[in-house]
Amino acid sequence: MPSSIDPLQVSNKETLAEIASQEQVSADRLQAGISAGEIVVFGHPDGPVRPLAIGKGLSTKVNANLGTSPDFPDLNDELRKLDAAVTMGADTVMDLSTGGDLDEIRHVIREHCPVTLGTVPIYQAAVEASNHLGRITEMTADQIFEVIERQAQDDVDFMTLHCAVTRSTVAELDKAPRVGGIVSRGGSMLARWMQVNDAENPLYDQFDRLLDILDNYGVAASLGDGLRPGAIADASDLGQIAEMRVQGELVTAARQRGVQVFVEGPGHMPLDQIAGIVALHKQLTYDAPLYVLGPLVTDIAPGYDHITAAIGGTLCAAAGADYLCYVTPAEHIGLPDEEDVVRGVLTTRLAAHAADLVKGVPGAAQWDAEMSDARFNLDWGKMAKLALDPGTVYKRRGERATLDAKACSMCSKFCSIKLELARQAAAAAQD
Repeated sequence: MPSSIDPLQVSNKETLAEIASQEQVSADRLQAGISAGEIVVFGHPDGPVRPLAIGKGLSTKVNANLGTSPDFPDLNDELRKLDAAVTMGADTVMDLSTGGDLDEIRHVIREHCPVTLGTVPIYQAAVEASNHLGRITEMTADQIFEVIERQAQDDVDFMTLHCAVTRSTVAELDKAPRVGGIVSRGGSMLARWMQVNDAENPLYDQFDRLLDILDNYGVAASLGDGLRPGAIADASDLGQIAEMRVQGELVTAARQRGVQVFVEGPGHMPLDQIAGIVALHKQLTYDAPLYVLGPLVTDIAPGYDHITAAIGGTLCAAAGADYLCYVTPAEHIGLPDEEDVVRGVLTTRLAAHAADLVKGVPGAAQWDAEMSDARFNLDWGKMAKLALDPGTVYKRRGERATLDAKACSMCSKFCSIKLELARQAAAAAQD
């Protein structure tokens, strides 16, 4: 599909060269992906935000959500979560704050965040309408766009924008009522706003106005999945597919304006539907980078949904998704704490890497090969350094120490690798 995105308008040569080196792809391949709209890029090697690219042929990226709530508005808690997310290897962070001074919270998070930062402007617009006008549905289109521009001025890198929650897509959803309804916070806000005001979603109706702001400030659009399924029974329904079709329409418009754009995907979905939905989503949105929440492959695991999401995320990314939003053990229960963030990032990074092995992402298999070599040579220091979470390796090995520094306390003197090494040595001597 034609695109007018110029790689040198969204980034400079130094950034592109650094990203190409990190991803182990050629600069030409990277620039071609950007021009086609299949890759989005962020950051600058000399700036406060690390260079990053998301999209086709690149390593699968991981996002960590954080942000205050009305019940827990402490900014310091969120800064600790931010540090934990970045330390554990999150590629991007999103500020989803809805409690406290939202402008101040965003300013401070931006100041402290060394990675790509995203926001969801409709949250702040809704909070301000609720606080000042009494109801979310009293917010006006101008107020929504004012918040979008305010956040763009604060140097955020991308915004989740629920542009494809329209009167027509919600009508499709209503033709076959869901078990879980609309579970996206932004999607539910806009669906209710349209109903009460008998008007179209301003983010769709005035999409050119939105693109003007994004283009002016160099902000990428993440087209939100406001109608994503929130229950296994609702997966792949009319509302979800209708929203994907509108996302594709908007991807075309954004690319023609030279605005970087990617799309968001499901939600809750059984394993056997994931590969098909990824293929359909890529087809309907012209191979735009696909950003997914999970998907969660069962509804029964509150407290363990970081695991259900990792199962779905692995399959989703292996099928072609480019970017995984983490899910923490607190999903469906409450606001995550710092330990939840750590577990969410690590589990999602594991899913991303497992998928990268399947996709043949440069460097992915080499990491596993080096670990296998260290494991066979009983090189515990190297194993720890190569591990997804070195701290846990050191901690658990210290807790379960063995007299034999080479062995582990599981096998001790019955170590299979020691026996195999002895067998190989004997076989070599016989030769």
